[in-house]
Amino acid sequence: MADAAAGDKKQFWLLKTEPAEWSWADQAANGGRTKWDGVKNKQAQKYLKSMKLGDLCFFYHSGAKARRIVGVVSVAREWYSEGDGGDAVVDVEAVGEMREAVDLKEMKKGIEGMKDFALFRQPRLSVVPVAKEIWEKICELGGGFEGDGTDCRHGSEE
Repeated sequence: MADAAAGDKKQFWLLKTEPAEWSWADQAANGGRTKWDGVKNKQAQKYLKSMKLGDLCFFYHSGAKARRIVGVVSVAREWYSEGDGGDAVVDVEAVGEMREAVDLKEMKKGIEGMKDFALFRQPRLSVVPVAKEIWEKICELGGGFEGDGTDCRHGSEE
């Protein structure tokens, strides 16, 4: 999995948001950069604190009507504390929109190795790690993302 033990290797994550609260369009309209806040669950906060500069994250629309990965962001500022409660916050920057959104149903269709995906094991968490192999499979399903150098397995390392 994507652990801090990986040293300086790039890690992969999935960040969930309700489109009515913060959508991919909102991210783009905000110059592509925003702080990712409002994460209350302690496990999800721990994951935020594990993120490193340049890590890649799927931008996932959650909710009843839109359960799908729509884009990719990178960590632009590592964890910092904000507010009275010391909430965990990271800044993320848009890398690119998925060429085709990847629906949750599509991910669940029995693709080898997907049953171990934290999104399925801990569906209520708003931040989950993504194993490199699962990252690559999801990118294949979506035809990659804009700015990936046409090979999403290597992110935006052009």
